Amino acid sequence: MAQEDPHSAGSEPTGSESTGVSRRTFIKGVIAGGVAVSSAAYLFRNSPLLTGGSARAGTVERLVGLTVNGQTRRVDVAPHETLAQTLRYKLGLTGTKLGCDRAECGACTVLVGDVPRYACSVLTHSVRTERITTIEGLAAPDGTLHPVQQGVVEEQGFQCAYCMSGFVMSAVGFLRKNPNPTREQLAHGVSGNLCRCQDYDKILTALERGAELSREVARG
Repeated sequence: MAQEDPHSAGSEPTGSESTGVSRRTFIKGVIAGGVAVSSAAYLFRNSPLLTGGSARAGTVERLVGLTVNGQTRRVDVAPHETLAQTLRYKLGLTGTKLGCDRAECGACTVLVGDVPRYACSVLTHSVRTERITTIEGLAAPDGTLHPVQQGVVEEQGFQCAYCMSGFVMSAVGFLRKNPNPTREQLAHGVSGNLCRCQDYDKILTALERGAELSREVARG
């Protein structure tokens, strides 16, 4: 006796066959629905209807005011942007050099308040209320060089000079705390800076001259 074909016209469909939806079609529909929901969440994540008209908790305001070299500048800053990136690429202050970009060489040193800091390892948002001084802000408005800068010029203390601005900023910050250092103390004060040309003896001589000129200016 011949078996009845389950797919013949007289058989009764069961399961997904009764609805005309296969398992594969069902899974595709679930995936497509998930993509649509995720896309909608992405497009409307900052909508006032979803956030109550204000930024979500934990977000960081991007447009900030930075006081750099005595002037307050408004700048668009990403949450994880470093001060070195902001100074160089947003404000055009390229005297701050990027060397190792990992807080080791000191080429990016600037003053935050009166303290030398590696700009490559400081988030811009963390210093938004501080006074920031770069190498461009040391000279007087009439163009007169800072004593440390003048000492470098007189002694020709650097070869390629890529590291120069970092050394100068470290020395300026150190001399504000210790205006009359010995050579050994000055060497320790700028020990966080590295010179690829390795002419540290000439660098120290130039910075010592800068310290001497700084004392002369202080005496009037």
